[in-house]
Amino acid sequence: MKKEMSLALDYALTRGFQIHPGAFEILESVDAEKLEKIIKEIVREKTRQKLFQINQDDLEVYLGIKDDPMLLAEAVVLFDPTSKITTGEGVKGYNALFSSRFNKLKRIISDRPEAKMLRGISASRDEKSEKGVHVCGLVTSRSSERSITKVVLEDPSGTIEGIIFDAELQKTAGALLIDQFVMARVVFDKNSGFIIREIIMPDIPDKPANRSESEAYAVFLSDLHIGSRYFMEKELAEFVSWLSSPDPVAKKVRFVLIGGDLVDGVGIYPNQNRELVCQTLEEQLAKAEGIIGRIPGHIKIVIMPGNHDPGRRALPQPAIPKKYNAGLWERENVLMVGNPATVSLNGVKVAMFHGQSIDDIVKTTPGLSYDRPADVMKHLLRARHLSPIYGSQTPIAPETEDLLVIEDVPDIFHVGHVHRMEVDRYRGVLLINSGSWQRQTPFQASVGMVPNPGIAVLVNLKTFKVFTKDLSENSDNILQ
Repeated sequence: MKKEMSLALDYALTRGFQIHPGAFEILESVDAEKLEKIIKEIVREKTRQKLFQINQDDLEVYLGIKDDPMLLAEAVVLFDPTSKITTGEGVKGYNALFSSRFNKLKRIISDRPEAKMLRGISASRDEKSEKGVHVCGLVTSRSSERSITKVVLEDPSGTIEGIIFDAELQKTAGALLIDQFVMARVVFDKNSGFIIREIIMPDIPDKPANRSESEAYAVFLSDLHIGSRYFMEKELAEFVSWLSSPDPVAKKVRFVLIGGDLVDGVGIYPNQNRELVCQTLEEQLAKAEGIIGRIPGHIKIVIMPGNHDPGRRALPQPAIPKKYNAGLWERENVLMVGNPATVSLNGVKVAMFHGQSIDDIVKTTPGLSYDRPADVMKHLLRARHLSPIYGSQTPIAPETEDLLVIEDVPDIFHVGHVHRMEVDRYRGVLLINSGSWQRQTPFQASVGMVPNPGIAVLVNLKTFKVFTKDLSENSDNILQ
């Protein structure tokens, strides 16, 4: 008996386990370096189940020789804007959009104890209370001069300009986004006018996450840019092959989520055709279908569009139109959704957003950068809106309902777009920016943007432990 096997078996036996004879032959074929880890993990799981025998089935399931019948794989679409899009026209449409935004966010902030003292802006302005009142509205402007900051809020009854003297509160005000919803405590001073004493965001509550009953894994990808000369086809193919391997983690993968920019698109930026290996959308999507088709059929795949994919560019985006590739839509294990979308994976609520608004927020907010996309994601959660700024780089359609308000708090928030992989947490929510599968392009190099592509993010939906599989260096790394 090999020394490694003897040590591994002793570990199990000293903990009261029996080893079934059928398990010995399988153990003899296991890599000696992995043997101890395998036995320890099986002992840990079987102890939790209060079952103290290691048999052939345990090893076959763990090593991926056969599937685990107890592993759940339930994917349910909770929100998809595709069927809800009813774009308004002109001023009337945008009035409806901002009215919907205000009313939704006011309902959200009404759960705060301060909301019991909320007054309409017009009534508060006319009353000029020296004791202080709470008002809420959308930020229409903010400016700083010398030692004061001015913020203008608007609700359906009117507008109010408040002055901020407090240095810490000025920092908060400096990070406010135009068209963002906030609550403010305002007092009237005969010499200075309306003074803002407090700014309150809708924010998300701190709550425990929903978890899967079984240890199914979800893979988070985005920005594949299939069809681009810089698409990492070899590396992605290697990852897809790994999903069919006997690796114990790969065998537990039940979901793959693709958060936009599945393909590189056509005519997205000047002279893009020079950087394409597939010159039409149909070619690009056919190539994408071929890659996705190699993912095992028991894995559910969720695909949302980004700004490079065919269809409407303005937010919210409907799902990639079926006319460009019906094959993707017809696959039994593929769910095509719009941007943004929310899905339930074994009861774990995942909010997906491609992330176009990151461009606007980084450009207008001090302290935020493309290198730390998770910080921008926290900003969106605090604002309870995925794209607050209207009229900047991110196009927003005049929907009669604002479908970009974050009404339900997710367990996982998945974003892409900036080609920088980062994982973080905020108030119980796991934040994932899933990076990209496109090498640095000439445009990115010209503006100093350095992506970290070729990294797949995997989450154990039961433990919320996060792993990465780094295909750029062909190595596995544990993040958390």
